[in-house]
Amino acid sequence: MQKIKVNSERYSLKKVIVLAFLFMTIGTLLELYLLNHYENILQLIPVFCIAIALINSMFIYFRRSKASFNIFKIVLFLTSISGISGVFFHLQANYGFEQEIKPTANFWELFLESISGAFPVLAPLSMVVLALIGYSYLILINQKQ
Repeated sequence: MQKIKVNSERYSLKKVIVLAFLFMTIGTLLELYLLNHYENILQLIPVFCIAIALINSMFIYFRRSKASFNIFKIVLFLTSISGISGVFFHLQANYGFEQEIKPTANFWELFLESISGAFPVLAPLSMVVLALIGYSYLILINQKQ
């Protein structure tokens, strides 16, 4: 009787993780579109990463293969790298703007102002969270039933 409970819990955990991944990918894509986050090639990197991850997750959900798992892992890694680099790009843009406004300010003052600048510095970290959700789904799939 205990084994049935564990399997049903794992099954519902898979459902929750799949739904969280879907909501996160679709919501982030929609947000990037609404924010016009497609003005140059660097801004398209997270859009492409999310789109490829979403398409690949559908392949994994309906037709699992070793190739689709490996591609999904690579895409999730690239997605997390794009999130980390996005933090750097947002911070760099905010820092440059603050430096133009306050040319006599020191590094630390500019840095503190840059964190709360026009471009949300921590928002790209949602890409890392998205990758972690996707990777946790892979872990659950690979566990023995």
